[in-house]
Amino acid sequence: MTEEPDISTLGNPFRTTKEAAAFLKLKPNTLEKMRVYGGGPIYRKHGRHVRYHIDDLNAWSDLRKKDSTSDD
Repeated sequence: MTEEPDISTLGNPFRTTKEAAAFLKLKPNTLEKMRVYGGGPIYRKHGRHVRYHIDDLNAWSDLRKKDSTSDD
């Protein structure tokens, strides 16, 4: 069985914290802490709303590619 796509995000490159966290398989609270302490994906403020661009989420994830546990 396939999951139905979320119509509200089709064609829209911006994600809420909750949507971005789900995309990255993280908890929203983790992204919130990363915004305070740094180290997280680039985010944008649209008025009072925090938004993550899908390209920034992919870029952040790409920077974390590893091929062994000794890469740190």
